Amino acid sequence: MAINYAEVYKFNKVVIVYNRNSGKQLFASMIMKINEIYKRLKDALGSKTVELCEIKRFDDIPAIADALESQQVDWVIIAGGDGTIRALIEQLANRKFLPYISVFPAGTVNLVAKELLMSGDPYKWVKRVTKGVEVPVYLGRANGHIFLTVTGIGFDSLVVDSVTEKEKKLLNKLAYVLQGTELMRKEVLFNNWRYRFQVRFDDEEQWYEASSVIVGKSRYYAGRYNLFRGASLSVPWLYTALFTGAKRADFIRYAACIAMEALGLDKDIVVRRSKKLEIRCNVEDFAAELDGDAVTTAPLTIELEEVPIRFLA
Repeated sequence: MAINYAEVYKFNKVVIVYNRNSGKQLFASMIMKINEIYKRLKDALGSKTVELCEIKRFDDIPAIADALESQQVDWVIIAGGDGTIRALIEQLANRKFLPYISVFPAGTVNLVAKELLMSGDPYKWVKRVTKGVEVPVYLGRANGHIFLTVTGIGFDSLVVDSVTEKEKKLLNKLAYVLQGTELMRKEVLFNNWRYRFQVRFDDEEQWYEASSVIVGKSRYYAGRYNLFRGASLSVPWLYTALFTGAKRADFIRYAACIAMEALGLDKDIVVRRSKKLEIRCNVEDFAAELDGDAVTTAPLTIELEEVPIRFLA
């Protein structure tokens, strides 16, 4: 595939948007890195070209997107976790304003930055992105909401929906482990998993039964596991794993398959590739997760945007 380059030194406006609440790290530590990026980019591109913009609350993001569009910013650099990246890109995409995007890892989970091999070192990061290498990234939509790396519904999304922002901030990834353990005790210790899903791919006639569903748009899942061979941010396919069992032993077995990155070892796990899927649930408003946040609920329609956005990475 041919590599395209952006002429970053000709950009008129570059904005670094950072979320002070992302991740467990101390705010002072993160802002030092942001300031270092800011300084180095100003030295490289000119002091009038680069600006800083802080996200104090998630409610600020629509207004920030309005400002970025009105200024016709050439390049938006997002410093935060996957939730921050997803939320801002969704606002920009809904406005059909898609400048160049880059990400700096500063959140609880940084799957986008990890897949793009983005360093957390400001010097290395700036040296790389100023080369202007373009990477196409296809966006997924679940009920109209953007996601970049993963969406799903079932055990995992119930865990995500149960973790509070305070727990995420204080405990980092441990919050999900604790909630997952509690959910396992509560839901499947003495009874079978009571939630069921029906899944259909690409408008086919057949509906598949599942107890949990994971849909990957990236090679990584839960921070480190490579579940789907061939999946990539730059590949226009959705990769889906259907977990069909409902007993505690099934869930333990599935967790082992995920940890070993070997879904194919279990005949009860169905893996499919598609452009679209629909998901129904046996209860109303069951939470679905998108890039680590509970954003929408079943029933779900999940599709791909046809035209990729352009990352500099």
